[in-house]
Amino acid sequence: MATLFVPQNKWVSIDHSDPKPAGLPSQNPTRSFWADSSPDANPLSREGSTGPLITDADVCIIGSGITGVGVAYHLSEAIETNCAPVTTQGSYSRGERLLCVFYSWLSYSLDVGWCADGLIGAGATGRNGGHLTPAAFSEFHDRASKYGPEEAKRSNTLEAHTASSLVRIIQDHGWVNDVDLVHGGHIKLLCSDQQVESAQRDREAAVDAGWSLDGVLALSKEEVEATFGAHYPAVKIPGYNLWPLKLVTKLYQLAQSRTGKGFDLTLHTHTPVTAIQRENVSSSASEPSANATRAYRLLTPRGAIACSRVVHATNAYASHLLPFLAGPQGIVPVRGQVIATRASVGTDQIKINSWTANEGREYWFPRPIDSADEKPLVILGGAGNVVYVDDDTTCHPKVGESLRAFLPTVFEGKFERGREPEMEWTGIMGYTAIKDPFVGPIDKFQGTDITRYTGQFIAAGYSGHGMPLTPSLVLSSAEVVVQMIVAELTGTEWIQPEWLPTRYLTGKERELMMRN
Repeated sequence: MATLFVPQNKWVSIDHSDPKPAGLPSQNPTRSFWADSSPDANPLSREGSTGPLITDADVCIIGSGITGVGVAYHLSEAIETNCAPVTTQGSYSRGERLLCVFYSWLSYSLDVGWCADGLIGAGATGRNGGHLTPAAFSEFHDRASKYGPEEAKRSNTLEAHTASSLVRIIQDHGWVNDVDLVHGGHIKLLCSDQQVESAQRDREAAVDAGWSLDGVLALSKEEVEATFGAHYPAVKIPGYNLWPLKLVTKLYQLAQSRTGKGFDLTLHTHTPVTAIQRENVSSSASEPSANATRAYRLLTPRGAIACSRVVHATNAYASHLLPFLAGPQGIVPVRGQVIATRASVGTDQIKINSWTANEGREYWFPRPIDSADEKPLVILGGAGNVVYVDDDTTCHPKVGESLRAFLPTVFEGKFERGREPEMEWTGIMGYTAIKDPFVGPIDKFQGTDITRYTGQFIAAGYSGHGMPLTPSLVLSSAEVVVQMIVAELTGTEWIQPEWLPTRYLTGKERELMMRN
């Protein structure tokens, strides 16, 4: 079988012999389809960017993407279902008040504060591929070999758990049309003999471990060619696609609507957190009330916010506030590139499913159409990444060339060669050494000053998985952090969910897995 023309493992690297902490997100990034294609694409773009800044919060969330909104959403769920306390005079107890805050360049609080350095979804959430596809058996063999079959199954269980929960949330709240949710399935093209062999190994390892492959179909080259026009065998799995930034907006609006007894949520976009100062107080479950000294002061250009707990939901930019995460053993910023290009034929030939090729290095799907004669717009990403770059103000010309040539080569006659995309943009992903995120308390990192970071948490380093495939990993990581915060507030023991891979957790277990 001829290998697809796009080179395998195509990465563009720069000198990183002395990696520096990430900067702040760009103030003038390339314009993405999700954030900039229509006037109503991002209604929260200036939310809380002017006027008074919240000065006190129980929990501050830093980061404006789906992780940050996931933390806010799960905190609001915990309060609404009466499974978490809120701050009162002197202690925490069930049924009392909790304040949260978001910040862009971003933070949240129960009183929750959310701070974002730029606008909502300014990072990868507003710049990604728009896929919602839990893994079926991809990478199962390697994970089982490295970490054991049970740990490999947890990776798949996590994605299935969160993807189904997210679809249920969308359907239960009537958001299907609002977020353009499409259930078209997902097709993984196998573009070389090596990829076919790898897929077969993964499938056999998954079956041997007892993992269900319900809904998974193997498609021969002839079947793919007859139905779709591509000349490669494939695997079809259940999957969705959607408008990711609109989903983030809906989740935030739902969380914010729960403001009242027990919960307050404040969002500040265009409010970067530039430093975190530690105060000399305890961050235990019996900490002082909001009127007393908080454990931390978050510094922003608009003033300071006092808070008891901090969640770092900054992904590729995590090392800006946590400089020990700079470099290959921390979180490496990697720039990906995406185009929006118009097909030459209709949806009857393009179909509505999402796709990946070259083991996920290219990913695409057609947007929903408004009329039968409309040629669908296709969102395509991949074809090369630029390593150790946190600047998304420009596009790489060589990556752009590969993206423009990709679909006309795979689907001959269905995409016009030489046609310029309608939009092109870049986004910054965060990669870790084992390509799995860091989730949990920061004071569990080996070699960190425990007293300096007590009460700070992280969910970051998704290694591109949240961009081409699914927000399931991201939302489940946010859910775990909220579980940990609730356990602290209630004075109970946090218990690891059965679906959570151990290697995601900050601490000695992950360190041992990395060494092995």
